[in-house]
Amino acid sequence: MAEVKTLTSANFDQEVMQSALPVLVDFWAPWCGPCKMVGPVVESLAADYDGKLVVGKVNVDENKDLAVKFGIRGIPTLVIFKDGSEVQRVVGAQGKAQLQKMVDQYV
Repeated sequence: MAEVKTLTSANFDQEVMQSALPVLVDFWAPWCGPCKMVGPVVESLAADYDGKLVVGKVNVDENKDLAVKFGIRGIPTLVIFKDGSEVQRVVGAQGKAQLQKMVDQYV
């Protein structure tokens, strides 16, 4: 099963910006209720798209610089990066079908 990568300020460039595959990044925090609802959906997407999509999570409390850099104002925010650029984002809890539709455009 594909793992969801823990993304930090230290590894973000390597894991996301330099990735050959599209990357779905979940900006979240442990105290955020909707983030907890999205977590299992994000994990299942990692398994469904194994080999086609990299999935990672950024704890915005521990990586405030990344939250600022990408203008994260509400969480959860899910962002797709392709070829080192942000191509799409959604804010708020999303169902699996909505996220699959978003991801399918880029894989």
